[in-house]
Amino acid sequence: MVKQLQLKNMLRDIDKVFPLEEHVKKAFLSVDREVFVPEALKHLAYKLDALPMQAQQWISSPLTVAKMTQHLELEGVDSVLEIGCGSGYQAAILAAVVRRVFSIERIEPLLISAKERFRRLGISNIITRYDDGQRGWKEYAPYERILFSATVERVPDILFEQLSDGGILLAPIADGSGLQIITRFYKRGGRISSETIESCCFVPVLNGTEK
Repeated sequence: MVKQLQLKNMLRDIDKVFPLEEHVKKAFLSVDREVFVPEALKHLAYKLDALPMQAQQWISSPLTVAKMTQHLELEGVDSVLEIGCGSGYQAAILAAVVRRVFSIERIEPLLISAKERFRRLGISNIITRYDDGQRGWKEYAPYERILFSATVERVPDILFEQLSDGGILLAPIADGSGLQIITRFYKRGGRISSETIESCCFVPVLNGTEK
């Protein structure tokens, strides 16, 4: 009961600065954020702040996760590919909306921890892979949506190839001046178009994998 009240208060705080659609609210209410936060920081789980975690990574703020989720336009979508599983929180929110989430993580200890969280919460529609996410995941392509949970300077062509026609790819893009911009790409008739949404702050995508 207390957690649900805390979640509702968190959503109210998000809604003040970024009005949420109903399916996004329901997704947030169905996921226990505390599970994804380090034990020493659980008292901050429902604040709108990014929090540090293992492997010098960060758990995105609930506000950022809400924005990315809503910008993906997920209603009626079947499959999403996420590049950068991290704590698993974003994947868990996505899994509450769509039928299948495919999430790739390059840091093995992070992926092991995320998989354990999914198991604890009984989330069975997230399929994970330990790999460099910039290669995508050809086996299950095409995907209706692709989400980068880390900043890239340029989206690899192979990921646009793995995006369904009519699909959306959402990524924080480093513009070269120090800014990161959430950018939404559309694939229509095999052609890619894009629109910029707003500035953001994510960790950068790195090459290769890390044990």
